[in-house]
Amino acid sequence: MANFSKSNVPQFSVEVYQNEFLPEGGREVNGIITVTSTGGGTTGGVPLPGTPVRAAGAAVVIMVDCSGSMDYPPTKMRNARDATAAAVDTLRDGTSFAVVAGTHVAKEVYPGNGRLAVADARTRAEAKQALRRLSAGGGTAIGTWLRLADRLLGAADVDIRHGILLTDGRNEHESPEDLRAALDACAGRFTCDARGVGTDWEVKEVTAIASALLGTADIVADPAGLAADFTRMMENAMGKEVADVALRLWTPVGVEIQFVKQVAPTVADLTGRRTEAGPRAGDYPTGSWGDESRDYHVCVRVPEAGIGQEMLAARVSLILPDPSGGAPQTLSQGLVRAVWTDDMVASTSINPQVAHYTGQAELAQVIQQGLDARKSGDFDGATAKLGRAVQLASASGNEDTAKLLSKVVDVVDAATGTVRLKAKVAEADEMTLETRSTKTVRVKK
Repeated sequence: MANFSKSNVPQFSVEVYQNEFLPEGGREVNGIITVTSTGGGTTGGVPLPGTPVRAAGAAVVIMVDCSGSMDYPPTKMRNARDATAAAVDTLRDGTSFAVVAGTHVAKEVYPGNGRLAVADARTRAEAKQALRRLSAGGGTAIGTWLRLADRLLGAADVDIRHGILLTDGRNEHESPEDLRAALDACAGRFTCDARGVGTDWEVKEVTAIASALLGTADIVADPAGLAADFTRMMENAMGKEVADVALRLWTPVGVEIQFVKQVAPTVADLTGRRTEAGPRAGDYPTGSWGDESRDYHVCVRVPEAGIGQEMLAARVSLILPDPSGGAPQTLSQGLVRAVWTDDMVASTSINPQVAHYTGQAELAQVIQQGLDARKSGDFDGATAKLGRAVQLASASGNEDTAKLLSKVVDVVDAATGTVRLKAKVAEADEMTLETRSTKTVRVKK
């Protein structure tokens, strides 16, 4: 485990949890990589000689759904205005920001003219004044909102670029291809948290936005909860100290990468998001970091070797790109190893971290499959998948997910995953389970 720090960057550490022992003929190597970032923005001091001084600061664009459905019930639009005002109040002085009203087109609400405002007492008051003029009317084309946010954020000379997006309906006024193209255009340029309010929006749309833009997704079933949620989201955004950190995976000749996934605090498959980074190395995006810890599951396939041989299966580094285009900075790194042994006990024991997160990834998958089966009328399939989900949630101590599952199924026996589908399920309960299905719990130490 190694640490490298720079004056205005948090300190990152990498720990690798694995069973490096393989039986004769064994080829699959798994490792859980725990990345922890601490001391962001508190280290002070002068940058090291030759290090580029990064433009400090953050820019945030809040995108508020103002389509016609936001008037049903009328309290929804009022709650959205109040929530946006609460988020504006949470902005740190000096943060650049803008508010966008989203319908079938995107309009700048504040400050306007393609600019960002700088947060202080005056601009916060002006922004809240401008929010009072927000009214509902028109359709929904989320891609246009994201493209406007990207234009506004792209003009800011800052490290952290973040969006907050609120919608209450389906994206009916542009094609799925248009939204996908907007997400592809914005990916890597800013991060974005997405929220669905009420129950008339599409879970897979909102989670796809958050996933593409490395943010969080959640449901706010009761619009009265929006202000508290927006405040939390903005506090989290204000806590970010460093952007564009990548997980770089280097593998020796003959090693194949099976997958790279974030497994805590949520499950997110990063395998397909690799960008090549020189011979046998690839970068996987992780977004912005504050003081926090996340876990990643790396699985590789190594060439066969004889008993007693050992090899480096992969080297995992955290990389911070140089804004001026020079060599990136290595923040920390860890090694994944493979050792072949004829000791059966050593080679067959599963590392507890690997076992736990393999179960959490399966939990997210069977919830999705179970809910999809239930929607399509395959009640036997739904019962089997959601039963397995109850069993996994119970075994891993994921109490939040177990609670959400109990609103969709009657649990007969959690340990064996014996359940009955509930005849009547509130739409909000089903959507909450689907939206939060990827949330994981960490291994009990």
